[in-house]
Amino acid sequence: MTTRDVTIGIKQGAETSPVAKCVQVASQFESRIYVEFETKKVNAKSIMGMMALGIVPGQTVKISADGEDETQAIDSIEKYLGNK
Repeated sequence: MTTRDVTIGIKQGAETSPVAKCVQVASQFESRIYVEFETKKVNAKSIMGMMALGIVPGQTVKISADGEDETQAIDSIEKYLGNK
């Protein structure tokens, strides 16, 4: 299992497209991927779960992945969420 803290750099207001794009990025990988914020931990491949986090730019989340492609999964999600 790989984990990494990522500071949100994308704009994520009322629109759902940044969340939907993040779910699309996560869904490309076989690994189980989770995003944690405060006391919530959700499946990164779940649009409803990701929307429920209510994360905004500047906040830091923990991303964890477990599986054969976990490093690539975290790298891709960090690149997207961190807007790098």
